[in-house]
Order: sequence, then C-alpha cells, then structure tokens
Amino acid sequence: MGDALSEDFSTYVTVEQIIQRARKNLAQGPWDYLAGASESETTMRRNRLAFDKVAFRPRVLADVSSVNPSTTFIGHQIRIPVLLAPIGSLQVFIPEGGAAATAAAGEFGTMHVVSSVTQPSLEETSATTDFPKSYQLYIHGDWEWTKEMISRAKSADYKGFCITVDTANYSRRERPMLSGWTPVSRRNPVDPKWQASVTWDSIDKIKSEAGLPFMLKGIATAEDAKIAIEHGVDVVWISNHGGRQLDHGQGTMEMLPEIVEAVDGKAEIVLDGGVQRGSDVVKAVAMGATAVAIGKMQGWGLAAGGVPGMVRVLEILEEEIRIAMGLMGVTAMDQLNQNYVCPADLVTMPHEMSSWVNMPVDRIP
Repeated sequence: MGDALSEDFSTYVTVEQIIQRARKNLAQGPWDYLAGASESETTMRRNRLAFDKVAFRPRVLADVSSVNPSTTFIGHQIRIPVLLAPIGSLQVFIPEGGAAATAAAGEFGTMHVVSSVTQPSLEETSATTDFPKSYQLYIHGDWEWTKEMISRAKSADYKGFCITVDTANYSRRERPMLSGWTPVSRRNPVDPKWQASVTWDSIDKIKSEAGLPFMLKGIATAEDAKIAIEHGVDVVWISNHGGRQLDHGQGTMEMLPEIVEAVDGKAEIVLDGGVQRGSDVVKAVAMGATAVAIGKMQGWGLAAGGVPGMVRVLEILEEEIRIAMGLMGVTAMDQLNQNYVCPADLVTMPHEMSSWVNMPVDRIP
C-alpha cells in the first residue's frame, strides 16, 4: 500500500486502471466484500441493467464552450452531483478509513455521507476537512444512545443527518462468506432488535432531535416516498444498498420515475446503485435525481491509493460528465430533463464491472 500512496494518480486515465490497482492491494476477503452483493447478486446486476437501458437524446448547435457540472445539495454547492455514500468498515481498504474518504471529498469539493460503522470516530473524520459533510446512522441502541449519537454529530459540525432504512435484517453476502471473511463492523454484532424495530414514529423522533437536513436512505417505492414526504423528510435517497440487502429487487434507476412523481419536487432525491460512469450521473439527473452517490467506486479509489486515488476517481467522473453534457447540448445541470433520455435495448450483459470494457478479463475475481 505504501507504494500506491506515493504514486502519481494523475497518470491514471480510466477508472478501470484504478480498479486493477485496488485488486493488487486487497486480500480476497475485503475484495469480495467490496465487489460482491447478496445471494444471487441479481439486484446488483439490475442496478447496472437499469442504467444501460437508458439512452441519450442529444441536442446540437448549442454553445457548449463553457460547461458547469456543479450543483447544490441540502444548500451546499458541490463540484459535481456525486456524493460519497456511507460505507461500513472503510478501514479495511485504507487504514485511515472514513477519514480518508472525507478528506478526499473535501479536497475535490463534494460531500461524504459518513457511515456510523466505519472508523475512525465521527469527530476525527469530520476534522479532516472544513468542507460540508453529513452523517449516516444505523440504530444500534436505545433512545438515549441514539440521542447521544445525534448530539455528537451536531457537535462535530455535520451538515446533514441520514438514517438507513433498508437494513432491518442483515443479508447473506455470499462472496465474503465463502472466503471466510467478516467485515470489521460485523465482528462484534449488536442486538439486531434495535435496527429491526425502527418505524415511521422513530423517524419523527430522530428527525426532530437532529434538527438538520434529514435523509432517508433505502427508499424503493413511490408509496414509501410519499410517506417520507408526509413526515417532512428533506432527502429521499433511492437505494437498495448496492444490491447488498434484498436480492431480486428492482434496479434503482427503474425506481426513479415513480419516486420522482411521488416526491413532486417536495424533497431532494439521491440515487445510488450501479453508478459507474459520468454518463450515469447525467442520466440520473435528467430523470429527476438531485445527485447520485458512489459506493464501490469509492472503495476502489481508496484501496488503490487512499486520498489521491479517490480524488482521481472523482476527477475522471467529472471529465466524463463534462463531455457528456457538452455532447448533449447542455451547459448546466438544471438544463437536463426527461426529454434528453429514452428507453433503449441492452447491449452489454450487466455486472459490477461491465462499464469498463478494456479490463484484461471480463471481471476481476
């Protein structure tokens, strides 16, 4: 890892190069945890499938000599509409763990939503940058414990608060199971009753206590999106945990249209799951998302080279976004709408690396 951290990552011109470097740095267990999903991995593949079945409808003869891919999220300007999603056990990819991800996000100019099940502490992680960051909480204790965690996040200057709602049970993630590896966050499991007993009433209490822009991560239907709006949620986060929780679910881009209609402009929308290219970001924004979030690509960037590796992933995404916007005939994110996309036939069979066609092998095991 030491050699990787001294590398000049500006020489990496594609994300697939970064993925290959990450594979060299990771043992089999952490690699399987990052690259895999639950059970048959059908949901994970559908995430990619849903992006691939959307095509662009570009407009021409517009002045695109200056393209600005920035946007705002919960009142904060971010350089591109790409957040770093909360990932547990980041310290298995880079010793600095969540602090490295937050530092990379701050250096680049976007927001990290910091997981409550990664190291180091939320205070140490926040201290790595003055750039706005948010905090994501799994409910692993009673109300007094929850209030303490909220208080700590507010004291550490987090600008948003997120509750993940698709983890009432922990899934069977069979790749790391077969390699005999357990994520750090699961080695001392807490009583599952806490997360399993979270309800809409719980959300009201947590939101009131937090007093920050409030996100619900794991919304998958219009029905739940409508309820979230009724409960005053500020950000509806469309997610299936990257296919790592319920198997045989829809791809998140399949969920997006009905949820955009249900939200009806009353909240911001984040989407994760299968985001691999700048063109994916443009597709999601055109279809109504405020921003997307990346998980696997975050892990690969950090595993390849810590902060420089992660920043380079974001830089490549930014370049891809700028190119796609210019070729679409738009110069700002708010110009995108559903008229710029349409349904399309599948070309490439989807999997967790299917967007990168120059790999030495189809998938890196």
